[in-house]
Amino acid sequence: MGAIITLTTDFGLADGYVAAMKGVVLGINPEAKLVDICHTIKPRNVSQAAFVLSTTYEFFPRRTVHLVVVDPGVGTERRAVILRTPAADFVAPDNGVLSYIVQQHSAQQADVSPQQLKPGAGLEAVAITRSQFWRSPVSSTFHRRDIFAPVAAHLSSGIPPTDFGEVIDSLVVLPLPRPCMSPDGTLVGHILHIDNFGNLITSIRRHDLPQEAPTITVEVGSETIHGLSRTYGTGKGLLALIGSSDHLEISLINGNAAAFLSAAVGDEVKIGGVS
Repeated sequence: MGAIITLTTDFGLADGYVAAMKGVVLGINPEAKLVDICHTIKPRNVSQAAFVLSTTYEFFPRRTVHLVVVDPGVGTERRAVILRTPAADFVAPDNGVLSYIVQQHSAQQADVSPQQLKPGAGLEAVAITRSQFWRSPVSSTFHRRDIFAPVAAHLSSGIPPTDFGEVIDSLVVLPLPRPCMSPDGTLVGHILHIDNFGNLITSIRRHDLPQEAPTITVEVGSETIHGLSRTYGTGKGLLALIGSSDHLEISLINGNAAAFLSAAVGDEVKIGGVS
């Protein structure tokens, strides 16, 4: 079957790890269509992988299998899981890398630390425990090749998730930064992600801002930006705009906003003129 399988890892492209995973997949399902989402997630950065996945998975055809493995706990007791949603399947370690997908379908929210949350209506979660679908022998340091890749390949061939193990009633979810209103009426968000251009992608969404966007101010570091731009090429210097992921972004025309501001993931961004 010509199912689509996407891959998201922190392997980089200097080694043969990604190719080994692809070889395993194609050995089981030669008709699978493999699509690379990203292999330059920072090493062991589960939060970054979760965010990058959240900005891409909705644009793939239904029943795409998303294989996302950023796995600092490889070889430990952390679970390997399949998550089936109405639109797609996900194969991943149960370490929070599926946080955005789970919380999108759940009334609960993780608070200040990783928590076990129940998948919402329409979701099915399965612990991958049936070794007949794995490569043998299994390397304790390369579960991506020996467990996750073959499971994704078999899943793409039409095998139902419950054939791979037992249904589970909770998944690990990371606390996702959400903007909040301070007592002085300032909306406070945080930098979620810094893209390859140095743009600062924040936790503030379009719906968090007033319709009269020109009235707002955006404060990041020691800089203040007045109003929103429509494109990356409008105006000069630092600018703020709503990017393609519907998040507020801070950009520097013909430059790198992160380097200019010495900004890092987790830094505060304050919005004035909201209330």
